[in-house]
Amino acid sequence: MALSLAVEILIMGFLTGILGAMVGIGGGVLLVPLLTLVFHVPIHTAIGASIVAVIATSSAAASTYLESRLTNMRLGMTLETATATGGILGGLTAAILSRQILSGIFAVALVGTAYSMFKKVKGNQDGQERVVDTGRLGATFYDAHLQREVSYRVQKLPLGLFVAFIAGNISGLLGIGGGVIKVPTMVLAMGVPMRAAAATSNFMIGVTAVASAYIYYTRGFVDPLIAAPTAIGVFLGAILSSHLAGKVNSNFLAKLMAVVLIFLAVQMALTAVGIQIR
Repeated sequence: MALSLAVEILIMGFLTGILGAMVGIGGGVLLVPLLTLVFHVPIHTAIGASIVAVIATSSAAASTYLESRLTNMRLGMTLETATATGGILGGLTAAILSRQILSGIFAVALVGTAYSMFKKVKGNQDGQERVVDTGRLGATFYDAHLQREVSYRVQKLPLGLFVAFIAGNISGLLGIGGGVIKVPTMVLAMGVPMRAAAATSNFMIGVTAVASAYIYYTRGFVDPLIAAPTAIGVFLGAILSSHLAGKVNSNFLAKLMAVVLIFLAVQMALTAVGIQIR
């Protein structure tokens, strides 16, 4: 591989790493189409590189998010049990549903979620203005943008576990991070502020991606010449993003997430009608 191409992939990874860590999706939804469309990387190799990069994103952001108390470890580990189970069963589901059918359903769901993020997330994304009873899974963190402590109580845990299971299942089927589903669910349904949801999703994405990376590696879909510059770029972008996340307006983050969801919905819709990214 030419050095110039490696540098270009590294820069691409850096930019997607910033976005992925900031909104808690890992960047995979952008990495795969960019690698295939711009750099003409085979789709399976692109997915393998994306999964490795997702681990880098999660690892880079984890320490900063934990230090700022944004990551809700108890909630993350609780939801991760469902996500991991869904990921394991993803391969079995692939034998029942075609990629086209699942992609079409996923595209419709993402459009609806993106609309909800634009219209409804403003009401509760910043949590309570005073300290409240956070319960077993809730938490409190300092919001640098609002310059005050934010407390929240986790709601509708059964729904969250169900969605986490679906997110893991889809992740195993399509090779994308489940954060695009988990973050909106935590914000809109479970009462988790946007920044805490993104940080918690980052933690969960890393745990789930490790198992997926092993599967793709054993099948020969992890090319070090592609995965290495991608992961390095994403790692650097994620570090920068984790320091900026607490200083960016929450409404902006929500709208940014909605744009990413719409982009992914377009990709899924194209797959549903038989137009493959190659």
